[in-house]
Amino acid sequence: MNIPADLKYTKDHEWILIKGNTATVGITDFAQGELGDIVYIDISTVGQDVNQHEVFGTVEAVKTVSDLFMPVSGKVLEVNKVLDGSPEKVNGDPYGDGWMVKIEMKNPAEVSGLLTAAQYKELIGK
Repeated sequence: MNIPADLKYTKDHEWILIKGNTATVGITDFAQGELGDIVYIDISTVGQDVNQHEVFGTVEAVKTVSDLFMPVSGKVLEVNKVLDGSPEKVNGDPYGDGWMVKIEMKNPAEVSGLLTAAQYKELIGK
């Protein structure tokens, strides 16, 4: 299972890559594995401010729909357009081509409450 050390994680299985005041958000390799084949992603929060822990979209797999939770408060700048026609990219490359949104962080101090890769591994029992 891939759990990159340079990312931060949530207990809800989202990851965040921080570069300055901008961050990229997606779901973890563990989460996509638990969901199974992803068939649709619905994110309609572009241009909106979303607070930490609030839902910013949903991911639909063959057997379930799961909410996507914002790791830190921010304004959604961009949604990964590749996922419109190829949601399965999340299954194949959750930390690369399968990213979900890019945000402008509103409160970078919230990052300190996120999990490290080691803490996330412990959470999922790996």
